[in-house]
Amino acid sequence: MLHTVSLKENHVFRRLYHRGATAGNRLLVVYCLRNGTGHSRLGLTVSAKLGHAVERNRMRRRLREIYRLHEAELLPGYDIVIVARSRAMEADFAELTRAFLTLAGRTGLMQEAAQ
Repeated sequence: MLHTVSLKENHVFRRLYHRGATAGNRLLVVYCLRNGTGHSRLGLTVSAKLGHAVERNRMRRRLREIYRLHEAELLPGYDIVIVARSRAMEADFAELTRAFLTLAGRTGLMQEAAQ
């Protein structure tokens, strides 16, 4: 990921949940908030309710890859948290990609939305 750092601190996740722009669909929920730096920070949430560790880690890898492939289309300088819902576990990669791009557009993360 070119200009992205991982989000790991709990207080940053909580701040995004309370103050960030939110968009959701049946597969994912995306929270974003401007962070005031030149790089974005990405956090992924996949609940233990969604499956065993192997399945959750696979979902994280898929979401991270979707973000990496479309990072150039997103505005830099945002904290982003992607939350996987239970239906995301059965979704294929193309469906997850469409869901993420739709939500990124709704939250104003896409570069076209800023122009």
